[in-house]
Amino acid sequence: MGLAEPAAGVQRLVEDPLQAGSGVRHDVLRVPEPVRLGRQRLDGGVDLLGGEAAVRHVACDDTGVAVSLTSLSHGAGCGCKLPAAALHPIVAGLPLPQDPRVLVSASTADDAAVVEVAPGVAIVQTADFFTPIVDDPYDFGRIAACNALSDVYAMGGEPVSALSLVAFPLERLGADVLGAILRGAHDVVAAAGASIVGGHSIDDPEPKYGLAVMGVVDPSAVLTNAGASPGDGLFLTKPLGAGVVATAVKRGLASDDLVAEGIAVMTTLNAGGLRAAREAGASALTDVTGFGLLGHLHELALASGCAAEIDAAAVPAIGGVLALLEAGADVVAGGTRRNREYAETFAAFAADVPEARRWLVCDAMTSGGLLAAVADPSGIDGWVVGTLVEGPAGTIRVE
Repeated sequence: MGLAEPAAGVQRLVEDPLQAGSGVRHDVLRVPEPVRLGRQRLDGGVDLLGGEAAVRHVACDDTGVAVSLTSLSHGAGCGCKLPAAALHPIVAGLPLPQDPRVLVSASTADDAAVVEVAPGVAIVQTADFFTPIVDDPYDFGRIAACNALSDVYAMGGEPVSALSLVAFPLERLGADVLGAILRGAHDVVAAAGASIVGGHSIDDPEPKYGLAVMGVVDPSAVLTNAGASPGDGLFLTKPLGAGVVATAVKRGLASDDLVAEGIAVMTTLNAGGLRAAREAGASALTDVTGFGLLGHLHELALASGCAAEIDAAAVPAIGGVLALLEAGADVVAGGTRRNREYAETFAAFAADVPEARRWLVCDAMTSGGLLAAVADPSGIDGWVVGTLVEGPAGTIRVE
């Protein structure tokens, strides 16, 4: 990603050059004034379903014809990630940083990098972007921002600043749609106590949006996915099923209630989940996104030298998701299918685990919750879904 250009380009980009037919510029992307939130929770999370989100934003092409954003994407949300089975060997073949200031790198497949920049101060760095998972541009921006911020919380950090990453068919969809995406992201980042300070854009027929985020953390308080031990319980802070929601939207099978509940889950910040994990004395932490619960648990268990057991019946689902899966509806995302194929190399299902729940634990989640390993998960605000056990590192039993 290129460096952010001077801030003097901000107003020019937002106010007049972002017009249909003007072409995409590689300028700083930022909405200069915040849009007030409708309802903000005081527990570290944020509910962004009121206020600006109550006004629906419709994407239209340059002829004025309404266009669903999800119809322009080959995948949806984190379901468009490269398969873990293909990606891990590629990353494993790259040289690792030798700088002693690098506390966390790609070696443990963690959520973000951590680099110590001064005594008692480390920065957390991550980047995340994807194709539209919902059709409303403002909601798409909010979900993408929540998802990117999640990696900082998963390392025990607090977000400070972010850069917008934009790939967009400006001449086809126009400035209003991009502006709504950027406003959605701005509102979420502001609610997290951070700021969008710049960004980069390219012309692309398939819309994509996300953030490169920088956070801070005390080096002694970093939470990685490598510190868990056998006997630790596993708790999850959000229900699964965003991949099902996105696929149902693309295939015209999603009810308004399903979409609304999915958006509510995906636009809730993981700040409250991090606080709960810390209060419970979490030994390891990750978030559950595109590789599904089993994929991210595999990474945590492998890095920690443990095996894991999951209680399939205890895994929460977004309301309406299990009903679609149990009915055999065509709502399994391509990313979820790849996740399940990959999971077969390290996970085993008990014979009585229903097919719907097998798909759920592999769901290609977008902006999911935190998965924490804690010695005593009782009393935690979340769902206890399993435990870590002695056994071959990274293997999982689903019962």
